[in-house]
Amino acid sequence: MSESTQSSAPLGFERDLFLAADKLRGSMEPSDYKHVVLGLIFLKHISDRFETKRAQILEKRGETAAEDRDRYLAEAIFWVPKSARWTHLQANAKQPNIGKRIDDAMIAIENENPSLKGVLPKDYSRPALSALRLGELIDLFSNISLAEAANNGNDVLGRVYEYFLAEFAGSEGKRGGEFYTPSHVVKLLVEMLEPYEGRVYDPCCGSGGMFVQSEKFVENHGGRLGDIAIYGQEMNYTTWRLCKMNLAVRGIDGDIQWNNEGSFLKDALPDIRADYVLANPPFNVSDWSGDKLKDDPRWKYGVPPAGNANYAWLQHILHHLAPNGTAGVILANGSMSSNTSGEGEIRKAMIEGNVVDCMVALPGQLFYSTQIPVCVWFLAKDRSNGKFRDRRGEVLFIDARKMGSMVDRTRRELTEEDIQGIAGTYHAWRVGKGYEDVAGFCKSATLDEIRKHDFVLTPGRYVGAEQIEDDGEPFEEKMARLIDQLRNQQREAATLDVTISRSLEELEYAE
Repeated sequence: MSESTQSSAPLGFERDLFLAADKLRGSMEPSDYKHVVLGLIFLKHISDRFETKRAQILEKRGETAAEDRDRYLAEAIFWVPKSARWTHLQANAKQPNIGKRIDDAMIAIENENPSLKGVLPKDYSRPALSALRLGELIDLFSNISLAEAANNGNDVLGRVYEYFLAEFAGSEGKRGGEFYTPSHVVKLLVEMLEPYEGRVYDPCCGSGGMFVQSEKFVENHGGRLGDIAIYGQEMNYTTWRLCKMNLAVRGIDGDIQWNNEGSFLKDALPDIRADYVLANPPFNVSDWSGDKLKDDPRWKYGVPPAGNANYAWLQHILHHLAPNGTAGVILANGSMSSNTSGEGEIRKAMIEGNVVDCMVALPGQLFYSTQIPVCVWFLAKDRSNGKFRDRRGEVLFIDARKMGSMVDRTRRELTEEDIQGIAGTYHAWRVGKGYEDVAGFCKSATLDEIRKHDFVLTPGRYVGAEQIEDDGEPFEEKMARLIDQLRNQQREAATLDVTISRSLEELEYAE
């Protein structure tokens, strides 16, 4: 069953499951607790997949074949030793040594599956973690039935994992933004770039949301898992582990490198030339070792300032694009207009070099890590490759700052209608069919127009003011009415001034 017909339906128990798990957190910090919970969800996932396959083999070929490790590996199913299977842990959930049993299970799984080496959490036996609560968590996750998970492939537990990631990111606030980009923002990038097939790369991949959404896009459009090849690198070891588990829960294979020196100082995937790059780099990073990389060949459009990595990210990504590749990069709004330390000259060179395809201004309050509005740069290595209309000499500007709906007091989300409206405008412009400038929303600007604005790329400068519908009131009548309203307000203000002055006199505060 396709993602659009099955997976988009609400699970019903995602939120209830998270609330129940959160009640068991006690005084443990969310940043620590998430590894406990997500590790157990992952263990449940791989055990369920294994048990489903094992039941099929057992029925057809018997006990000996069902314990043949190679049968599972041949179908990209992790081999789970007996002591690590969920049924075994569930049977011992009330034992005081359940923490050690879970640690032993994680170690055994890593030993049997080299691709998981160093990925799984293995500190469930520490004294600070209550054995009683661990047992209750195992009972809680056991409610995600094997049959339901089997009927939906990886989807049920995959979506539970993704939901928990989002909730933990919200609990951690700014720190949560380091490993999680809201799925509706990722979906916007994916819908605009349309990664049907090819190589997808993220140089700062966090927990892997860009890859998950890309695979969803492929499946939604009739493709298959594996139509895209996944490449990524992540500097934070803990976040890299989250990413590896997130992809494994979804059944996604990829080359995800842990790179503790970072994408700039030691590029872990130097030879990758990707068809699509999707990235949400950390904003305005000042300690990116730029002073050590002055002569780096990636800086085709100018040496980025040592005090801000924004233009280093843009050029690193351009460097890794295939000849016909496209990229979507989320950055702080300052990147569109800053002239500090040569950034304006780099931006000018990129515009004149025809690699800036589209700029989208987004509203504030979309992210856990910051309340400020952000923008998305869409870059294209060759804008005359014949697949789309030749848009050299033009840049599309989209002002989406008024879009989105508040889902709580502090957080806004882009709706499906918003996403399709922005992506549809971009696609119409790229193919040259059905596109029109819309005042206040979108504008296809020429290089001459951009030069007049000193190469500032803020969409609001180009799209103009939104057109206001004519209310049918003749101009002369409207002016007479407004002037009369102004006179009344002036008279009311004068009366108020007199009243305030008298009150001050009575209180002996008048001069």
